[in-house]
Amino acid sequence: MKKINLDIILFGAIIVISLFGVMMIYSSSSIWAEYKFNDPFKYLKNQGLFLIIGIILMLVVSKINYKEYKSKANIILGVCFVLLILVLIPGIGSVRNGSRSWFGIGSFGIQPSEFMKLALIIFTAKYLEKNNKLVTDVKKGVFPILGITLLAFGIIMLQPDFGTGTIIVMTIICMLFVSGVKMNFFMKIGVIGLIGVVALIAVAPYRLARILSFIDPWKDPLGTGFQIIQSLYAIGPGGLLGMGLGNSIQKHFYLPEPQTDFIFSIISEELGFLGVIIVSFLFLTIIYRGIKISLNCDDLFGKYLGFGMIFQLSFQAILNLMVVVGLIPVTGVTLPFLSYGGSSLLITMISMGILLNISRNI
Repeated sequence: MKKINLDIILFGAIIVISLFGVMMIYSSSSIWAEYKFNDPFKYLKNQGLFLIIGIILMLVVSKINYKEYKSKANIILGVCFVLLILVLIPGIGSVRNGSRSWFGIGSFGIQPSEFMKLALIIFTAKYLEKNNKLVTDVKKGVFPILGITLLAFGIIMLQPDFGTGTIIVMTIICMLFVSGVKMNFFMKIGVIGLIGVVALIAVAPYRLARILSFIDPWKDPLGTGFQIIQSLYAIGPGGLLGMGLGNSIQKHFYLPEPQTDFIFSIISEELGFLGVIIVSFLFLTIIYRGIKISLNCDDLFGKYLGFGMIFQLSFQAILNLMVVVGLIPVTGVTLPFLSYGGSSLLITMISMGILLNISRNI
């Protein structure tokens, strides 16, 4: 008998972490917003609007049968490739923080690479279902989808946006893993990937500067090492219960734009270890429910689709947290549900809507 109700635990965790994110965006951004826009609620209002739209989209998408995306996968992917190319054209795409990765719409910005994340997951899920028996043949079954993925990665790197490109590649690699591709392929691709990363660092001096600042941020404390030092200054004093909601010191112009990539630092500073536990519990709940839904789905397309969205969410969260605590160099990746950013939130909510629909059909 078909399940008619969506996964209420997953839905509840999504709503709670999203509302928590809006609260922390206001807490972390109010000082900066008042200085820059003379309106302490600027970022709260923007993110609140996107959250309302995101929840509506999630509920609408949760009622659309996920199998509908299979027939439209090629069109969705094609449109996203066109958008990725258009954003590179001066006069069409706008530059923010050194990357030409945005379409400017008034005070808002749309990032097409966020849409590519979902488009490539849908396309890969369709491809793996259709070619399920070919995945054991790397040349015939794996190279075609890997080629498309690397093409998307290459275009995104022209922006440049190494963090988003890495998340896309890692997500597709993991989807290939659960489809049954032989283990020795991943060992070879790991070596090639390592060589590729070294090459990308070599051709871009700013990436090398990030590596050096990661190794020893105190060599350039007011330059490349500034963000990670201020992030650690925020996390360090948090203790068990933190300094109290709204009482962050680092948000007073020490940590640049704390409502974006480094919002977890402010959560740690204001709410301490308790805040870390809350965020971790909510993420783990969403990931656990997503994996369970994917495992229980009998339809291969739905199974791969669910796994892809959970892999993407997990990698993005892990990558952001590793940056914030100084385990890897700064990559410019947002924390899902929590960081300020309309494109990221909308795509995340749409992805969760698709996952909720899969839960209706298992």
